Amino acid sequence: MQWAEPDLITTSSVLKFEAGTENRGSGSRLRTETKGTAVPLKADKAFKREIDQLHVQCIEHINNCHWNGTIKDYQVVRSQLETHYLTATHQQILILLLLKFQDLTRLWTKDTTTTSNIDNRSQDSDLASHASVNELYSELQKAYETSTVWTKGTHTLMLDMERISSESLRNNTLIQSLYNEISQVKMSIAEGDSNYAAIGAKQETIQQELSSLKEKVDDIEMTSFDGTLIWKVTDVANKMADAQSERQTSIYSPVFYSSPVGYKMRVRLYPYGDGNARRTHMSLFFVLVRGEYDAVLIWPFSRKVTFCLFDQSGQNRHVIDSFKPDVKSNSFKRPQSEMNIASGIPKFFPLPMIQQDGNNYVKDDTMFIKVVVDFNDMPKMILPYTLGLNPGLPPHVQHYLIQQEIQKRLQAASTSATSNVGTCN
Repeated sequence: MQWAEPDLITTSSVLKFEAGTENRGSGSRLRTETKGTAVPLKADKAFKREIDQLHVQCIEHINNCHWNGTIKDYQVVRSQLETHYLTATHQQILILLLLKFQDLTRLWTKDTTTTSNIDNRSQDSDLASHASVNELYSELQKAYETSTVWTKGTHTLMLDMERISSESLRNNTLIQSLYNEISQVKMSIAEGDSNYAAIGAKQETIQQELSSLKEKVDDIEMTSFDGTLIWKVTDVANKMADAQSERQTSIYSPVFYSSPVGYKMRVRLYPYGDGNARRTHMSLFFVLVRGEYDAVLIWPFSRKVTFCLFDQSGQNRHVIDSFKPDVKSNSFKRPQSEMNIASGIPKFFPLPMIQQDGNNYVKDDTMFIKVVVDFNDMPKMILPYTLGLNPGLPPHVQHYLIQQEIQKRLQAASTSATSNVGTCN
């Protein structure tokens, strides 16, 4: 299909652009033909816009070109003719024209056969025309064959394009499906990570609770409920160094009780001394701790407290000291906070003796302190015997031996008193 300048059909005139139009002023020169008379016009912008909007159809409409539109659009179409000639639509129309021309040529050949009686001059002219037509027909036949190949190739390409388009659509659908699955997997992984983090946090909490519970169980297993405590102090050298540098000046013992429902108590040790005793003596204090049964106990606390630092040489040269609570002190009233203020013996043991190499009170960097709260009003003379008993004996055995020792000493004292009376007489 060829494209040509359109005929601009109006109700009163036919307008055509002049070839080689000159620009003069603000418009182009146009020529209008009205009833065969040419009148020069000078087009302004409004006139040009009106012309641009005139509706026209392609001059090739007689050859099956269906384009129609405005002059302005037609100018754009004209600039795209080279691309249009390569389209399948143009090729198909061209083939149709060739086929029509082939049919007309065959009809014309038959007509020339029936007019063989024409004069020689006309016949020579017709023969020449016929030869020319045959040559043109041969060329058209070649063009037709080429167009047929192009048409088949175009059809194959169209089928391939449809197949590729269909495959592309399937691939896009598959890709989208895979993308959705990947998104779901990512969400699952994120949820798994979140759950794993939550599980890790719970495990850490459970581990802490188990550790705390184990400490409580250990404390219960080691807890004394008879008013006595044997405290094993380990890592003495480091604790002494921490106290000297004031990183940690004191340490607490485990709690112990006077009975399962009795007073709750503990001991506070200052390895490098406290107050006026700092740098000279090891200080040892008694602490009342708030307990569950304080409401039914007798206050203030008034029982004598005895401290004993064990001699680990087996010679029983224990360091023993006692004090009687000051019932007017807040330290021995019913605890209102977690613990009362500690009270006891600031100058319990001289530091030079505890720091001396090879002393009998620290062995393997460990020392043992025993605390006895006297609820039996035990005679002072019996304390050394009590503290010298084997700590490995069951409490009831220790109690039996202590009572025996008390009776023995009372009898000895009574015998001694009787002898003194007889001598005097």
